[in-house]
Amino acid sequence: MRKLFPMLAVTVLFTGIALIVRAAEQKTITGDAECAKCTLAETKKCQNVVVVKEGDKEVKYYMDMTNPVAKANHQKAGFCKGEKKVRVTGDVAEKEGKMFITPTKIEVVEG
Repeated sequence: MRKLFPMLAVTVLFTGIALIVRAAEQKTITGDAECAKCTLAETKKCQNVVVVKEGDKEVKYYMDMTNPVAKANHQKAGFCKGEKKVRVTGDVAEKEGKMFITPTKIEVVEG
């Protein structure tokens, strides 16, 4: 009985942590490739941003540039010039009032 309660507490703790970690939602978004520094003038360093039209407003999805997929596609997908449309698949989460996507795949949309 003495060991049962601590084990139960640990199980509940890890279940709660797993639910918090899975709070991010896998999603595919399509929008304009922009750079937070070069085209949006919001930051001092380059950062991928996908601007998506959702209803009557624009939503900006920011990417962490330590992510290898985001870093590899910065120039290739034209984020700095803001001239291409992209489709990004990844985990979406809201942090500090901004939407963030951790990309697993970035594709340039033709047309």
